[in-house]
Amino acid sequence: MKDGPDLSRIASLVGDPARANMLSALMSGAALTASELALEGGVGLPTASSHLAKLSEGGLVTVASQGRHRYYALAGSEVAAMLEAISGVAASVGPRRVRPGPRDSAMREARICYDHLAGDKGVALFDHLTQKRLLKASGQEAALTPNGRAWFADFGVDVAQLENKRRPLCRACLDWSVRRSHLAGSLGAATLEHMFALNWARREAGSRVVRFTPKGRAEFERLIRA
Repeated sequence: MKDGPDLSRIASLVGDPARANMLSALMSGAALTASELALEGGVGLPTASSHLAKLSEGGLVTVASQGRHRYYALAGSEVAAMLEAISGVAASVGPRRVRPGPRDSAMREARICYDHLAGDKGVALFDHLTQKRLLKASGQEAALTPNGRAWFADFGVDVAQLENKRRPLCRACLDWSVRRSHLAGSLGAATLEHMFALNWARREAGSRVVRFTPKGRAEFERLIRA
């Protein structure tokens, strides 16, 4: 066996169609029960429980008990980023479409990627940050510049508080529908939460779609044009 990470083990966990559908359902950032994930995976509950045990043992999902229920969630943002990247590869080498990515225009425009903003709007924000040199990015690595720290402070996000967390502050996450990067990490999550707090947008129930209000759409456009 070659040295390095066991790629085949992770690939086999994600490669099963039922498990892949379950993991995709957890990309919303919500924790779901085995029964809910069985429906997502198109399998019976005993089979779903077996799949979830394998995903848990493999470190891709976590499980928490509350009362009579057990709730499953992605093990972290790194798992979400991996799934987003795999989705991009699958879209590029699979059956060709006129446009890459999801056919649902709302999903293309703005959606949740674990806990941060993805889709056209997520990429537009990332492009603005890099073009204005508020953020330096290379591959998956990203770092705020001094001007970037000031920009986020003006927007209302406390960068210093985020730096006290164990999670990386900034990451570039490859957006599978646009095939370019959007902002992940604790800063990406805090930015989206602040947009929700400002009532610029809301999460659509039972979906990964993020719906911007007319006011929020106008404010977002001002934000990335400034």
